[in-house]
Amino acid sequence: MSIKSFNVDEDTYGKFSSYCKENGISMSKQVETFMKSMIEEDPQVKQEYLEKLERIRKGKFVKVNNFAERYGLKE
Repeated sequence: MSIKSFNVDEDTYGKFSSYCKENGISMSKQVETFMKSMIEEDPQVKQEYLEKLERIRKGKFVKVNNFAERYGLKE
C-alpha cells in the first residue's frame, strides 16, 4: 500500500469525511472503490457499483456514539 495525496476542495473533503464518520465507513476504502470502478473495462461493473452505493445510502442506520454504553459493555 502506498500513501498518496490529492488536492480536494476543502468543503467537499469535510462533507465526505463527516459522511464517512457518521456512517462508520473508511474514507480511504471508499475512494479506492470509486477509483477501481472508474478504471474497470466492463460498464456493468460501474452500474453495479452505483446500484450498490444507492442501496447503502437508502439503508437504515443506527447512529451509535458510544458502542460500549449502548450495548452494556465495559469500557
